[in-house]
Amino acid sequence: MGILVVGSMGLDTVETPHGKVTDALGGAATYFSVSASYFTKVNLVAVVGNDFPKQHIDLLKKHKIDVDGLQQVEGKTFRWSGHYMKDLNEAQTLNTELNVFAGFDPQLPEKYTKAEYVFLANIDPVLQLKALKQVKKPKLIALDTMNFWIQGKLKELKATLRHIDILVINETEAKMLACEKNLMKAAQKIFGLGPKGLVIKRGEYGAMHVTKNSEFALPALPLEKVCDPTGAGDTFAGGFMGFIAKSNKVDDQTLKKAVVYGSVMASYNVEDFSLNKLKALNSGMINDRFNKFKKLTAF
Repeated sequence: MGILVVGSMGLDTVETPHGKVTDALGGAATYFSVSASYFTKVNLVAVVGNDFPKQHIDLLKKHKIDVDGLQQVEGKTFRWSGHYMKDLNEAQTLNTELNVFAGFDPQLPEKYTKAEYVFLANIDPVLQLKALKQVKKPKLIALDTMNFWIQGKLKELKATLRHIDILVINETEAKMLACEKNLMKAAQKIFGLGPKGLVIKRGEYGAMHVTKNSEFALPALPLEKVCDPTGAGDTFAGGFMGFIAKSNKVDDQTLKKAVVYGSVMASYNVEDFSLNKLKALNSGMINDRFNKFKKLTAF
């Protein structure tokens, strides 16, 4: 079973203590798509400008990602620049240029409307809902959001949340959305907004999957080198949703394994800039790190 993803693609300029890259491939939908492609077919909806390098589109095609929903229009591609100098858990944004992304209007090719698994990456909740309404009978819908939308478009975000199954969000934003300092109390309040499940991204501390009746927490894999955390959350979401779509099941055991596979993909992504590490993986590497998580958490 394949996945539909709707989100951003762009060019990132990132500096960390390990170096700097300029106009490197980035964007939430990009990280998600390449990560999920190791598990299942991916249908991508996004927009780029006519300055977007052809080799990046070729990379997507190499990973068997369907790009019929990728709009390439006149103008400059979305660009973001930031650095991680003191805290690798949080980027300091230096500049954001929306460019063609400012006019993004997600239009799904007819074949995409039959998608069973849908991931709405971190974009305007109005656009997320517009894209979702074009999908006919999805089995599972997951959505990512951030503090910008919680603070600036809370009403629209809540309207979209009523239509989804799983919310993917970091710990600080979960507490912000629920207006609650305690994470588990925040989760219960968020369930009242519509989602049945909550995936909480906790950076170097790992990830959690929470429902009304269960909790599953996984630590992050200890790594000798974290080079660039950009896109780690989107890479996690790609592995998480990719495994679910591959399994074509949404039971408790599948969701737990999905959290592990999401963490596997994110752990590789942070070891290099952009998608340099992510694009060069294979099933052996993924399974090897999955087994490391099993050993890490066994007692």
